Amino acid sequence: MHYTLNQLVIFQKICETGSITKAAELLHLTQPAVSIQLRNFQDQFETPLTEVVGRKLFITDFGREIEKSALKIMEQVHAINYKSLAYKGQLTGRLRISVVSTGKYIIPYYLSDFIRKHPGVELQVDVTNKQQVIRSLEENSVDFSLVSIAPSHIKLNRIDLLDNALYLVGNKTLVQGNTETLREMFSNYTVIFRESGSGTRQMMEQFIRKHKLQVSKKIELTSNEAVKQAIIAGIGISIVPFIGIRNELKSGTMKIIPVKGLPVKTRWQIVWPQGKELSPVTEKLFNYIRENNSSISAKLLGEKPKKS
Repeated sequence: MHYTLNQLVIFQKICETGSITKAAELLHLTQPAVSIQLRNFQDQFETPLTEVVGRKLFITDFGREIEKSALKIMEQVHAINYKSLAYKGQLTGRLRISVVSTGKYIIPYYLSDFIRKHPGVELQVDVTNKQQVIRSLEENSVDFSLVSIAPSHIKLNRIDLLDNALYLVGNKTLVQGNTETLREMFSNYTVIFRESGSGTRQMMEQFIRKHKLQVSKKIELTSNEAVKQAIIAGIGISIVPFIGIRNELKSGTMKIIPVKGLPVKTRWQIVWPQGKELSPVTEKLFNYIRENNSSISAKLLGEKPKKS
């Protein structure tokens, strides 16, 4: 057999995603290139690795066994790379992080300089919904998570980062010259919600209950980007995190609607289970974040760092 490391990587990603198309996207390859590598890999085995039923790809039991071996081989390759860099005195290791979807606007600022200083550190960042982030904490499958509202049923350690302020917003046409009351706006316009379970949805529903607002028309969207595009298109209004709409506010495509009781605030925080043994890389990153949180958050918000 003459299979390559590249073929093992591609096959493992196909097993993980259950799709040649999704594997190609994650690996930044074309679909035909992934299909060719899968075929070349399959040619080295008499037993099928995959099967197609009703145009859907399935991994066979034999394929799952090969996937397990591929994962072990890839881990050993990573270990070789880490040892090589460690021998040169560099910090090495892999950081596995789960991030709620709006956190994608924040996490790069806390990682970029650290990664530049420590090129031997690899990143695996999963930007997903809150339920998946909670599951990753419950299963201890990540080094830490970034959330704005921490789950209460898990005992967690945390590092506070910066405020997560949420405002009521609409597009420039809707907001310009608007004199309606809060109650009238929630009654007259379509209100755009994030999916059930998201931190933004939770804060928005609390605000609506507190002010006893009646929502006559509503739609639900599953990402912050989808909510933004719906607002810009004039579909309706929503309560969204400031951190995700800075560019739209600067360009004028979205406007904050001044409302008493807003912004509501949560706190962006890094969390990990109590009792979890931190890797040297994670400890080094946490120390870096604690020391530089003020300057990083100021840069993120476009402010001047506060003098200590």
